[in-house]
Amino acid sequence: MSLTSGATYITRRDQAFPILAATEIDRMGRFGQATSYASGERIFNAGDVAPGIVVVLAGNVEISQKSSIGQREIIVTHGPGGFVGELAQLSSRPSLVNAEAIGAVEALVIPSQRLRDLIVQEANLGERIMRALILRRVGLLESGDSGPVIIGQVDGADVLRLQGFLARNGLPLRVLDSASDPCAKTMIERFDVDPHHLPMVLCPNGRLLLNPGEIELARCLGLVRPIDATRLYDVAIVGAGPAGLAAAVYAASEGLSVLVLDCRAFGGQAGASARIENYLGFPTGISGMALMARAYNQAQKFGVETAIPDEAMQLIDAPDTTGEYHQLSVGDGEMVRARTVVLASGARYRRLDMANLAEFEGTCVHYWASPIEARLCSGQEVALVGAGNSAGQAAVFLSGQARKVWLLARRESLEASMSTYLVERIKAQPNIEVLTNTEVTALEGQGGVLEAVRWRRRDDDREMARAIRHLFLFIGAEPNTDWLVRSDIALDDKGFIRTGALAGQEHPLETKRTGVFAIGDVRSGSIKRVAAAVGEGAQVVAALHARLAQNGRATAPELVRRV
Repeated sequence: MSLTSGATYITRRDQAFPILAATEIDRMGRFGQATSYASGERIFNAGDVAPGIVVVLAGNVEISQKSSIGQREIIVTHGPGGFVGELAQLSSRPSLVNAEAIGAVEALVIPSQRLRDLIVQEANLGERIMRALILRRVGLLESGDSGPVIIGQVDGADVLRLQGFLARNGLPLRVLDSASDPCAKTMIERFDVDPHHLPMVLCPNGRLLLNPGEIELARCLGLVRPIDATRLYDVAIVGAGPAGLAAAVYAASEGLSVLVLDCRAFGGQAGASARIENYLGFPTGISGMALMARAYNQAQKFGVETAIPDEAMQLIDAPDTTGEYHQLSVGDGEMVRARTVVLASGARYRRLDMANLAEFEGTCVHYWASPIEARLCSGQEVALVGAGNSAGQAAVFLSGQARKVWLLARRESLEASMSTYLVERIKAQPNIEVLTNTEVTALEGQGGVLEAVRWRRRDDDREMARAIRHLFLFIGAEPNTDWLVRSDIALDDKGFIRTGALAGQEHPLETKRTGVFAIGDVRSGSIKRVAAAVGEGAQVVAALHARLAQNGRATAPELVRRV
């Protein structure tokens, strides 16, 4: 077995590329079909949907990718007992790598649907396979040599937008600087691209996109597929944050057909958290992205269908009056039909009330702190506004890269709104300076480049300006419910969804519309914590079973009790 370099591929080699015993392969036989490949035959190419995972019985299969300079790079060669596949094969998404038969190959091919059956029905074997699929994706992310290639100005707004979108969706990518990278210049010349049309994206299937929108890019990568308007789902979930993913996992594991929609990426605001240290079961802490990626992979394991990014536009009445199902209109004029609907659309980031704020958003004003943003402000002074846990986590994270972090809070102290462990950690960082009773008064710059941030101490009216190019805003959020205005859903005076008694319903999570539920941050009166959102996601599944049973959908009573 040959392996490329990379921390995960080296340190966890045996888990990433396990060799299956003959008895394990025998147990897998009922899930797949015997297949033969001739020497040199391409089993699949990057950008194509693979037939499933390929268990090698005889011969060898070489897995490769193209490096950033266009050279073919071998990742691994699978021999007898090895299997070909990574997370893309769990949900029939296009492959990120190439697979080629080296010599004559005999194999067992297990398609995606049957792979999910195998993982669920064969618990121990399924755990090994699932772990390998996840670690292989991690290895691809670490390599930086697979996935789409983005060519443009590395700190330009559109490059950062596309880079952030792909990273938040757990996809590997490459970014080549159009100004300095020889390969980038060669590609620009080869495709005769006008610099004004940058960035350009070269997808694994060979298609070239010029400054694409996120949905256009997602369709090119196979992330979003046409929705079957004739299918009736048991539940459609709007929002793929902690609440929505929890509901999806529990509902799908109980046998319900589930579709999850989200307008940008899985994970919600939790996915943007640099580090979560008070979530039960993770004593060493975990990044929001890592936590939400596990939840997303778990949902795929149970067969949850996802349409990300795909935006719910309106919850509308079904054409008949039986009340059997609800309809959601989504982007591109498509329609989703579902017997029940769960609203978990969360909240959107609150913005500063400044006339020129939009000029700097996307390049210099940020609403989350990921490694992408940390790289941009390495060795610089940055300002961060906020006093909650998200602000504290971001400040600590950025302090590892930035020369200095100014933490600006309107409150008189951090203790009133931030966990004690974070307050103490912030005090322990020599390059974080906390200014309370402080508000931003002006942003200075031109051409979309922030040059200085001006703020004022409210207790003594002193004003100060610092040469700062990157400003981070963690000042709370507003409910993402504008799209529900014409949907007959009751909202409170702040725009959060009323449920239970406040909406005239018995179940505490049911909205004014029977069969439509709200969970997580978007629900009026909910606790705005990741654990609380996950709890509501689990809690709503019992209500879904009960509502489906009332409407004639066969639901085993013991399932309701078990949930």
